[in-house]
This record gives sequence, C-alpha cells and structure tokens, in this order.
Amino acid sequence: MPSVSEMRAVTQPPSLFERNSGEHWAGRLYMRRVSPYLTRLLLRTPITPNGVTWLFIVTGLLAAALLTIPGIAPAVGAVALIQLQLLLDCSDGELARWLGRSSPVGVYLDRLGHYLTETALPIALGVRADGGWDSIGGWTTLGLAVAVLVLLVKSETVLVHIARTEAGRPPVEDREGVAAPRATGLRRLRRAAGRLPFFRAFVAMEATLLALVAAVVDEAAGDLAGSRALVMALLPVGAVTAAGHLAAILSSERLR
Repeated sequence: MPSVSEMRAVTQPPSLFERNSGEHWAGRLYMRRVSPYLTRLLLRTPITPNGVTWLFIVTGLLAAALLTIPGIAPAVGAVALIQLQLLLDCSDGELARWLGRSSPVGVYLDRLGHYLTETALPIALGVRADGGWDSIGGWTTLGLAVAVLVLLVKSETVLVHIARTEAGRPPVEDREGVAAPRATGLRRLRRAAGRLPFFRAFVAMEATLLALVAAVVDEAAGDLAGSRALVMALLPVGAVTAAGHLAAILSSERLR
C-alpha cells in the first residue's frame, strides 16, 4: 500500500488547485487534507472510481430527501451528508488518477451527481417550507422554480463547451482571465459579486448550511418562517444569477 504522502503527490497535482472554478473552497481548506486517507482505504476494496461516484450521487439525493423533513435534526443530517458527498467527490477522482482509470464516463457521472443534488435541494427546501410531503403546495412550486433557474445556470456553462466543440474550437481554459467579462462595467459587477457571493447559495454545501440556519429560525419562531423566507429569497437570487451568468459568458473570452 502507498503512503498518504505518496498518494497525495500523484492524486493531487498542482493543476487540480489552479483551476479557476473547479475546486470548492472547502476542498482547498480541509477536505483535500482528509480525502487521501479515504482514497487509501478504498484501494483495499474492489470498488471502482465510478462506483465511488455513484455513492456520491446517492449521498446527495439522500441529503435532499432528508431536507424535506421539517426540524433541526434533519437539516443537520443534510449538512453532514453533503460533507460526506464532498469527501467522496474528492476521493473518486483521486482513485481514478492513482489507478489510471480516468474516463469520460467518470466525468459525466460526476457532473450528473452535482446537477441532481443541486437541483434536488431547492425542491426539498420547498417541500420543507410547505410542512412536509403530506402538505405539498405553493412553496414546493417555488422550490421547483428555483430548481429550474439552477439548471438554467448550469446549462449556460455547459453550452459554452458544446458551442466551442461544434464550432471546431479547443476546450475553453479554466482561467480567470478567460472568464472575466471584457466590458469594464460588467467586470466591476463581477468583482463585486465575488465579494458577496450570493450565487453560491445554489452550491450543495452552502445550500444545506443556509437550510440549517433557516431550520434554527423555524424552531425559534415556532413555525416555518425561516424556510419560507429562504425559498422566497432564492427565487430572485436565482433569476439575477442566471441573467448575470449569461451576460458574463457572452461578454468574456469563453466563446471567442
């Protein structure tokens, strides 16, 4: 068995952390410190990198299912499951790099897992705001609307790669200079948004942390005011994020 330091040298190359948008801040801060230990344990099992990715997908969907239940304990459980999902998300790639099994299927499943989780969470929050599965109503509808906006933002990103491929261009570089809008005004707005990253409310970790805060407010108020306020806030934030993301893409070097 390789040592953790040997695994880290192979499975966490500098290019992993140089990507402009590929690594979550929690991965940089603490999860990449822990993940080689799990990856090393996985080497002792017959599980494949894609098998770990399937566990990653199931864990995210379980977190969303748990979030539909009102109360603080389910919200805490959803946060814990998303932490586990992030750990698995680190380890599946590390296992693939160590075994030399990186593949388009693995990339596809990884993207699918993120999309499913981050779409399911606002729907789950809407169900929670309605009071659970036995009282689904208007708040669930708002959660579904937020989920559509989340998918729109993700589609805007994916369509960049599709458009470049169909135009015969090479893949877009994941660098800040390429992603930054060329127009001075949009560049300033993007920089300001980076200081107050409200758009991260749709990332799984941040979404579950916000849901936990909302659950605490629910408990203090004795009703579902916190969860409902969060669903209401996510709808305009999602609309602004989708519009701003589209404007940033069209005015950057990503489609040039």
